[in-house]
Order: sequence, then C-alpha cells, then structure tokens
Amino acid sequence: MDGGNPPAISIPVYRPDLTGNESRYVADCIASSWISSKGEYIPQFERAFARRVGAADATSVCNGTVALHLAMLALGIGPGDEVIVPTLTYIASVNAVTYTGAVPVFADALPDTWQVDPDDVRRRITPRTKAIMAVHLYGHACDMDALRALCREHRLFLIEDCAEAIGSLYKGRHVGSLGDIATFSFFGNKTMTTGEGGMVISNDPTLMERGRHFKGQGLAAHREYWHDVVGYNYRMTNLCAAIGVAQMERLDEFLARKRALAAAYRAGLADLPVTVHGEHPNVHHSYWMVSILTASAADRDPLRQWLAAQGIETRPVFYPVHTMPIYSSRFQRHPVAEDIARRGINLPSFPSMTDGEIERVVAAVRGYYRHARGHAAAAATEA
Repeated sequence: MDGGNPPAISIPVYRPDLTGNESRYVADCIASSWISSKGEYIPQFERAFARRVGAADATSVCNGTVALHLAMLALGIGPGDEVIVPTLTYIASVNAVTYTGAVPVFADALPDTWQVDPDDVRRRITPRTKAIMAVHLYGHACDMDALRALCREHRLFLIEDCAEAIGSLYKGRHVGSLGDIATFSFFGNKTMTTGEGGMVISNDPTLMERGRHFKGQGLAAHREYWHDVVGYNYRMTNLCAAIGVAQMERLDEFLARKRALAAAYRAGLADLPVTVHGEHPNVHHSYWMVSILTASAADRDPLRQWLAAQGIETRPVFYPVHTMPIYSSRFQRHPVAEDIARRGINLPSFPSMTDGEIERVVAAVRGYYRHARGHAAAAATEA
C-alpha cells in the first residue's frame, strides 16, 4: 500500500447484474418518450411481479421506504397507534412507522434465524398496538405461523417487509403473500433491481385501492385534477419499470446463484470459528446477503479490516435501531439483536460473483484466522 492509502476495492459487497435486456428496454422507453410514471412497462412489471410472489395485485413505487409508508397509510396507521418492529433491521422499517405519527415498539431477534422473536413480540403488545411488522431479514423468512396467530388473537394487522427477500419462501409460499400487506425494495444492491424502486402487494382490493390513491397525489378517481386526500408522489417511472421487467426475466438465475454462493461460503469456512447464516427447515432462504457471525465480537472489526486491506468490501450486520440516538431516549436491552450486531458481517454476495472471487474471499478469511492464531501462539510462548 502506497503512502498508507487503502487498496482499491476489487470485490465489492454488491454489484448489480444489468447484462440482460435492461439497456434495450430503457432505450425503448426513451424512443417512445414514455419516461415518467406512465408507460407500458409499469403495468407489465406490476403484473409479472404479482404473479411471481402469489399476490392478487401489486402497485409499483419509487423506492422501498415509501412502499412501507404507503402500506401503513393504506392500513390507516397514525398518531396514537403502536407498531411492533424488530430492532435488528434497516432503519427504513422503523422510520416508515414514525412518518405516520405512530410509535415503533422494538422486539428482539431469535439467535438461530436472526428474525424477530414472536415471544418477545407477544410481550410488547398493548391496547395501542395496531400492527406487527415482519421483516424478512437478509432473505430468511420470519416465523409467520406464530406472527399470524398473534395477529388473529389480538386483531392486529400484519405487515411484511420483504425488501431483502425476493425469492424467499415460508412453507412453500412466497413471503409477502402471508400478511395483510407487504412491501419490496429494488435498490441497486437488491437481488433484483430497478435502480431505485419498490412494490406494495396485497390480496385485499380495498388496501390496494387505498395505496394507489395515496401514491398518486390523492387524485380522485372520477374527476380530473380533483384531490380528495393529502397524497404523495410515490410513483415509479417507466424507465425503472423497464429495468424491472428485464430483471424479472433473469430472477431464477439470480436466485440460484445466491444459494450457490451461500453453499460455497459454508463449505469453505466450515472449519473456522465463524457461523454462516443458516436456514430453518420451514424456510427457503434467498440469501440476499450471505452473512457470518464471528465467534467473538473482538474478531469482527479486525476481520473486516483484514479483508479491506486485500480489496474485499464487507458490511457490518445492521445495528439494532433501539441503540441509535433518534430512538434511544428510553433505555432498552435486546440482547440477542445486540450480540448478532456485534459479531455479524455481510460478505460479498452479488449474483455475477465468480467462483474465483468466492475462493479469494474464503482464502482471505482463512488467512485472517491463520494470522490471528499465529499471534496467539507467539503471545503464549512469550508468556
């Protein structure tokens, strides 16, 4: 390394694969002049996506965060309500609750799957609870039987945040088809992307009608330029939908490669003091990110630094949201989520990752532990 500068990243944590029909379909949008929120690719994408996930209907939006906000608007969640959310999630899941004026209530994670703990959810239910949000973290599904039972028992809405879980199944059903309403994200680092984009799905036609109403500036259905609610401009562009149509054509290929990446990492790291995020028997894990836990929190950051020095990018597992300044006014402990966050690393996991790149990452992780053991042996000898 010259002058202390870090090496260039040669294996990023993520890189979208845009080598299908994306350029062709985008060029078609430009040639037709339909580049904004009208055009043939939008309904085409929505229909294809709804079929894929087993939903009655789908409506596209401009990103995954607004998809969550739109879902809660459709459900009528607002001031005075509480929504139970996992603390181990990306902050958008929680912020979308706050946008409505409702209060997010945090629940801990399960140590084996990293998903929200239904028993802890039960403990958090109060008379103000309006909904439970199931976030299918990193592509593993939540325990939907337990969460659905809680919602039935307490007459609560069930929101599925599937931002990271396209292709994930729970007992053979695609996530998103198991609750009242669900959302997906198509950011550039998701398994399939539209650059920026999202989708709201539901089997309830009233919820879908309300969602479409709010996302289009609250435009009344039967009177031109007449607005009867405070709405939002949350629409997806035809350009983004065109990319989505192209990505859908290759989704099975992307998903198969993701599971192959996870299997290769699991085999290559099997004898090291790390644990690859597993898969519950009821779940088909889509492995948006292949993630590992180090045996000790003391190894997490040094391992990431070691990999970065070799041009390999990683990410820490999400920090529990209850620990962030904007949501930490009331002291809480969620020990499982906190432990996972201290030890978790997302490894490079993009669909076009080559076998050689996987081998480089595995070799680098192995090299770190050889180095660490060497230092430990030297220290023991000196002692």
